[in-house]
Amino acid sequence: MNSCELHAYLLEDNPDLREALVDTLQELTCVRVIASSHDPSQAASWLSQHTRDWDLLVVDLLLPGESGLHLVQRLPARAPWQKVVLLSNYATASVRKRSAQLGIDAVFDKSTQVDALVDYCTRLCFLRDGAMTCEVSRTHDAAPQA
Repeated sequence: MNSCELHAYLLEDNPDLREALVDTLQELTCVRVIASSHDPSQAASWLSQHTRDWDLLVVDLLLPGESGLHLVQRLPARAPWQKVVLLSNYATASVRKRSAQLGIDAVFDKSTQVDALVDYCTRLCFLRDGAMTCEVSRTHDAAPQA
């Protein structure tokens, strides 16, 4: 395993978008999606059984049967290095505020901010490893700020 690699769980109900996000994150960042689902119950079960196996949780807001925010509320206590990101077409001010109240680390609009999600993940890679040199494919020359 690459020391710069971040292990992610992706909860997204749209299979095409889920596949595209996996491909994008794995191609452009050090993120490796180790598990994914479209089902909040399945995600909750996996996360409760693998409390320390993930570094990044990417959660869609609107899911079948419940909100991604409800899943985040039920998460077991997480380590400081474990980050939670909300991805939504409804990244409104009220959703961002509620996300912050729940300890969600970042919110991205899935229709306009996928590049910002990629940048966020790239920065996490560098920050996690103390800005060590990591082989990360990037689409531009801007270096992440530590």
